[in-house]
Amino acid sequence: MYLPRALFGPLETQIRLDWPIRQKICVGIARGLAYPHGESRLKIVHRDIKATNVLLDKELNPKISDFGLAKLDEEENTHMSTQAAGTYGYMAPEYAMRGHLTDKADVYSFGGVVALEIVHGRSSTSAQSVYLLIDWLRPLF
Repeated sequence: MYLPRALFGPLETQIRLDWPIRQKICVGIARGLAYPHGESRLKIVHRDIKATNVLLDKELNPKISDFGLAKLDEEENTHMSTQAAGTYGYMAPEYAMRGHLTDKADVYSFGGVVALEIVHGRSSTSAQSVYLLIDWLRPLF
């Protein structure tokens, strides 16, 4: 099942996700990113981390999917200069504006957008929605 269907899809597809399950999903995605970012022999930047690229198995363990835009960083570069690709509402600002790509772009997409969607249960489909998510979460803290 796609993560967005479980979080904010039609009522018949939504799953009641309590805080421990939401935490499990967030930690699982973070672990899934840690491997291609540095634990594997090759360093890979996904470039399109978003809720629709996260699948949940029967035990609600997340699996990162769709590596079609991924870039291989074969050297120890400070960043790769490339044309931005991915979904703009999820892109790190330095990558979207200047094409400076590092693994931090994936971390931004996950922590700055996807994790907020998981915590709040609302979809973010544009760059402006990120700020709306932050405003929605502010009363919780």
